[in-house]
Amino acid sequence: MKIKLLATTLALTLVVPSVAMAADKKAAGSGPNPFSDCGIGAAIFKENKVLAVTSNVIWDIGTTAVTSATASPETCSGKKATAARFILDSYESLAEETARGQGAHLDALMSILDVDATKQATVIASLRAQMAEKVTSSTYSSATKLEKSSDYYNSVVAALPTA
Repeated sequence: MKIKLLATTLALTLVVPSVAMAADKKAAGSGPNPFSDCGIGAAIFKENKVLAVTSNVIWDIGTTAVTSATASPETCSGKKATAARFILDSYESLAEETARGQGAHLDALMSILDVDATKQATVIASLRAQMAEKVTSSTYSSATKLEKSSDYYNSVVAALPTA
């Protein structure tokens, strides 16, 4: 396990700087760089492309960020990015309020994501169900705040109305 972690860290040390430098050299109109401009990494580390890339690669080898950039490049900034940052900054309060089904942070998150007032109860109920599964998993207690925040973000996005 330690050897895998060391190998991954070494690989990231070699790859991340070159990917981040390439991100600065994109042609006009070419769209967002998925590793530095999309995903939770870009939402958390807006001013540091190296950290954004590192975060995206650590999460899921950049799959979510690449999918986001390809399928809907407009989501690489804006309300979902703001929501991701808010979730990271206030995870503990959001987790507690989600368990209760109400609270100021949860209301603020619904506002950030422009969830219509008539759909908020449905979104929150879905979010509560998803988070109840995650919190009771055997890996939850050993997860980092960043991992928990990412899971929460993914649950929120899955709970949002599609239309």
